[in-house]
Amino acid sequence: MNFHREPTTYVGQVNLKVQDLDRSIAFYKEVIGFKVLNQTPRSAVFTADGTTALLSVEQPDQVVPKQARTTGLYHFALLLPKREDLAQIVHHFVRHDVQLGSSDHLVSEALYLSDPDGNGIEIYVDRDPSEWSWSNGEVQMAVDPLNFPDLLTTHKQQPWKGLPAGTVMGHIHLHVSELRKTEEFYIKGLGFEVVNRFGSQALFIADGQYHHHIGLNTWAGVGAPTPPLNSVGLESFDLMLSSEEKRNQIITQLKEIGATVIEDEGSTVTVDPSGNRIRLIAKQ
Repeated sequence: MNFHREPTTYVGQVNLKVQDLDRSIAFYKEVIGFKVLNQTPRSAVFTADGTTALLSVEQPDQVVPKQARTTGLYHFALLLPKREDLAQIVHHFVRHDVQLGSSDHLVSEALYLSDPDGNGIEIYVDRDPSEWSWSNGEVQMAVDPLNFPDLLTTHKQQPWKGLPAGTVMGHIHLHVSELRKTEEFYIKGLGFEVVNRFGSQALFIADGQYHHHIGLNTWAGVGAPTPPLNSVGLESFDLMLSSEEKRNQIITQLKEIGATVIEDEGSTVTVDPSGNRIRLIAKQ
């Protein structure tokens, strides 16, 4: 399963803005189970394995709360290595009285919650790809009830030790203002493929026949505005590319469709039609 390593293009670090850094650090350590990789007075970077950055949070100057019905983060999704890891985190959440949503997506089993600022989080485990059902290039997904009794049969009575070292950023799901230009940006520009269309309101895209590396929806409203720069929510996310050559190819494709590509503090950054910032990271 090479869905989250080269040569596949996949989501790496997700970067969020929060209102209270200390509150967020406590939440992401104690509730989600991250370790702090590094920290400054205004930011923190989190890891599951002690070396790979998966999430960062920063507290902007004059930060304002998350703005409703705007583009940006719907949720970021942490992919656990094994089904028993999901069962263990269910027990952990129950002990801490965490409010949860849940779903069986056929391709995966998922839990949903929010951080103290309302940033959406999914924690999930994939079913074996041999169990995924494909038809005409689209993967079948659903929003079915999660079978907790069956899931919890895999639970082992072990102390909670936080997120397993093999946890990766499985995907990111974004609010966008419309889908036509958005599809052009992510398909023609970034080189993803559409793997599922959820009516006229959502689009799921991937590389290497994953069920999705990025979800895109208009559930905040068609024409939803971009939130203010100092509001809680998504600052940017990293797209991990297999080589410098691949990044140059994508930059060329983005410029051909008129997309913005800039250099920002040593990173190559592009912006989708809804204002979501993406850092293009080439493997060295």
